[in-house]
Amino acid sequence: MAQQEVAKTKKAEVAAFDPSMFEEDAGLGMENLDQDDLALPFLKVLSGNDPVLDTNEVARKGDIYNTVTGEVYKGKDGVRVVPCAYQRRFIQWAPRGVGSGAPVQIYDAGEARPKTERSPDDNKDYLMDGSGDYIEETHQHYVLLLKDDGTFETALIALKSTQLKKSRKWNSIIASRTMQGKNGPFTPPRFSHVYHLKTVSEENSKGSWHGWEMSCDGPVSEAFTYKRAKEFATSISEGDVVVKHANEDNSTSDSSDIPF
Repeated sequence: MAQQEVAKTKKAEVAAFDPSMFEEDAGLGMENLDQDDLALPFLKVLSGNDPVLDTNEVARKGDIYNTVTGEVYKGKDGVRVVPCAYQRRFIQWAPRGVGSGAPVQIYDAGEARPKTERSPDDNKDYLMDGSGDYIEETHQHYVLLLKDDGTFETALIALKSTQLKKSRKWNSIIASRTMQGKNGPFTPPRFSHVYHLKTVSEENSKGSWHGWEMSCDGPVSEAFTYKRAKEFATSISEGDVVVKHANEDNSTSDSSDIPF
């Protein structure tokens, strides 16, 4: 009889667990983490030669892939994001199969770069020193990825090659948006609106691939989402966010192997 009472008591204790305890202990165990210990997820479009397609049973060419969580989003359905910040970078890469796969050097848009010459074979800008290194213009869009369950996470979309024109179009849409305020029209912050990003099939004389397609869903409607997006934008402008690029043998999304 006593054993039954103990069992009932333990069962009641388990059932009475209050998830609010998570909030009470928020952040515990992560005191020693800084940006060098974290990886900002990339959202990339899976190309036909991406190794993810060999190991992920649900992933298909043209889907959107989270490089940290491994989540796959169907390209035709897309994802909803709040753009928070933007950076234009020029990344120097070593030739395929050479080095660690990390960038040799990353240059800001206004920073002096080594002289390059564009190859007619693959349209890459190779250094003129004979090293085989090349420099790739890359547009970095920092976003808040909105999940179906109401949560969100930070991520980065790096656009290059054929997708640079998509990046410029997206920037133009964001910069040209106006709203009516109490003092007249004004340009809202970058993180004021939600965008729906899908993938579409594209091609030119050199081949075919999947690229991004952006459309606006409307203004951010929740104060907490807006606050988090603003905080993310601030952390980027203050240099608190570390981006860890990887070449992945050039088998990434955004048609890096497709010439313009």
